[in-house]
Amino acid sequence: MSIAAAAPATPTDAEPLPTLSLIDVACRRGNRLLFKGVNLQLGAGHATWLRGRNGRGKTSLLRLAAGLAAPESGRVLWGETPVRQAGGFTHTLVFIGHTNALKDDLTVLEALQFLARLHGRAADTVSLHDALQQLGMATRCDAFVRTLSQGQRRRAALARLALERAASLWILDEPYDALDGDGVQAVNELLHAHLARGGAVLLTSHQAPGNSAPEMAVFDLDPFG
Repeated sequence: MSIAAAAPATPTDAEPLPTLSLIDVACRRGNRLLFKGVNLQLGAGHATWLRGRNGRGKTSLLRLAAGLAAPESGRVLWGETPVRQAGGFTHTLVFIGHTNALKDDLTVLEALQFLARLHGRAADTVSLHDALQQLGMATRCDAFVRTLSQGQRRRAALARLALERAASLWILDEPYDALDGDGVQAVNELLHAHLARGGAVLLTSHQAPGNSAPEMAVFDLDPFG
């Protein structure tokens, strides 16, 4: 796989996604400055792989990009608007953190349905079953989340991506974590389809996304610490 700046896929929507821009961004955790001077742009049809050593602040940067936290300094914009003030941004965003956000006492189908409804996505049984099928989890749809392995939990959480129909912004923290080869392949197929419809992706991963992954620009956070 060539991990390099990629030409954007052709958007299918009449109105392409706005560009996500981090401009001279700094982030502090407690008394420690994690990074400063970060400038990053992500447009429709593009994917960026955020890399860096443990503790450098990759997850913190993802949270800034998602509008879940405010930077120490600098700006995070969605188009020309600060991301935390941009109307409709939260509906356009799909944020999947390193934890899977699945409730142990629900079945896999119920947990995915809860997340779909929470984020305003299709929550009918057919759509949910299809999403789980794409992640190889259809046979476990009636199993309680607490009975799943770590890899199965990750697949169930990532089934949210298979519910997406429109171009959107995906911010993914370690999406390949705990996945086997088939799981990695399934995620990469979703990424390809997402970029082809004009979506955008910002992700972190400690493991290589594999030969089936779409081309990604690499942004190394280490020099900004």
